[in-house]
Amino acid sequence: MEIVEEKNRFALKDGDKEIGEMTWSDAGTERMIIDHTFVDPSYRGQGLAEKLVAKGVEKARKENKKIIPLCPFAKKEFEQKPEYRDVWNR
Repeated sequence: MEIVEEKNRFALKDGDKEIGEMTWSDAGTERMIIDHTFVDPSYRGQGLAEKLVAKGVEKARKENKKIIPLCPFAKKEFEQKPEYRDVWNR
């Protein structure tokens, strides 16, 4: 499986099949809003959604941005992972 960055989204692919995604929108030049995270039900329970959110955190760090996690799943990840506090725009 691989995660591919496209315009304002990370697509999770298993071969040619897209099995998940995380989307964001830019909020100015210093913030990004994670607004949606999805993994195909048949692939759930493997930590794939967590990997998508982690990829967003990695992108924010690289671009020196803060994240507003509006997606309920992403918000839960930020609440549970203290290591994301450096990029969390609260």
